[in-house]
Amino acid sequence: MASDGINKVAVVGATSWGTTLAVLMARKGLEVVLLARTEQEAADLAAKHENERRLPGIKLPSDLRVTEDKQALSAVGLIVMAVPSQTMRENVQNIKGALSPAALILSVAKGVEVETGKRMTEVLAEELPDIAPGNIGALSGPNLSQEVVAGLPAASVLAASDLASAELMRDAVQTGTFRVYSQTDVIGVELGGALKNVIALGAGMADGLGLGTNAKAAFVTRGLMEMTRLGTALGAQAVTFFGLTGLGDVMATCFSSLSRNRFVGQELAKGRPLEEVLKSMNQVAEGVPTTAAVHKLARRLDVEMPIAEQAYRILFEGLNPRQAAIELMQREPKYEVVGFDALRDA
Repeated sequence: MASDGINKVAVVGATSWGTTLAVLMARKGLEVVLLARTEQEAADLAAKHENERRLPGIKLPSDLRVTEDKQALSAVGLIVMAVPSQTMRENVQNIKGALSPAALILSVAKGVEVETGKRMTEVLAEELPDIAPGNIGALSGPNLSQEVVAGLPAASVLAASDLASAELMRDAVQTGTFRVYSQTDVIGVELGGALKNVIALGAGMADGLGLGTNAKAAFVTRGLMEMTRLGTALGAQAVTFFGLTGLGDVMATCFSSLSRNRFVGQELAKGRPLEEVLKSMNQVAEGVPTTAAVHKLARRLDVEMPIAEQAYRILFEGLNPRQAAIELMQREPKYEVVGFDALRDA
C-alpha cells in the first residue's frame, strides 16, 4: 500500500456501475483504465466515447483508456471488479495472472454466488491467494448509476478488514458529489447490497399488484428485518443493515423507477414470464440468482425468511405473486422486535 494514495486504477467490466465509477475517477484526475470483455467492445467504447448500451448520453472522459488487454492491470494500485456476481469467479480467474500482489481489490457487485453461497470478497480471496485478505474490499450503498454519473449527490460505504486499505480505496472512489464512508464490517456491507435486491423484487411486485403505499412500506420494513437476521447469522453486525448498505440501498432500490430488480418484480406481478422479462433487459437483475442463493443459505442456517421464501417460490416454482401476498398476510401474528438481540425470532 502506498501512503500517498492511489493514482492508477483499473475497472474490470464495462457495466453501468463499472463505467460510472471509471468516469467518476477519471473526472477527478486519476489515471483510469476500463477493461472491456472483448476487443470489439473496447473499440466501440473508445470510438464512440460513450457506453451506448448501458449509459446512453454520458460521454466518457477523453483520458479514460478503454482496452481488452488484461496486461493493463499489472501496474495499477486499485482493481475495481464491476462484473455480475455470477461471473465474478470466471472473470477473476481470467485476469489474476496480470495482477500485482500489492494491488488493492474492490468488489462493487451486489450478489451472492449461487453454487457456493459465498460473498464476492470470499470468491476473490479464494481466487487471489497472493493478495492480503485485508486488501480486498466491498463498496455498497444507494447508488443508482444514472444519477451518480450525472453528478447528483450520492453516498456509499466501503469496507475492508484492514481499515487503512478501506480508507485508501475510499479516497480513490470518492468525489465531490459521491461521498464514501469507510468501515470494517465486510460481511454486513456485502450482504446489505446483495440481500436488498431480493426485497426489491417483492417491492416491485407490490407495485405491479397495486397494493398501495401502506403495504409496500410494511413489506420493505419486514424485508429489512429478514436481511438483518440472515446477515447476523453469517457474522455481520446488525447495525450495518441500518446504514447506507442496508436501509439506504433498500430505499433507493425498492422505490426508484431506475431499479432493475424492482422492474423485474413489477413485470412479474403483471403476468409476464420471468424469462421474457429478463430477455427484455440489457443489464443483469442480481436479485434473481441472489434469491436462489439466499434460499439455500436460509435453509442451511435455519433462518426464518418468509419474504425471501415467497420470492423464491414465485421465481422458481410458479407461485402467483398475489397468492404470495395473501399468504404473507395470513402468517401467524408475532411480536415486533425493535432491538437487535432477538432478530432471529422476529
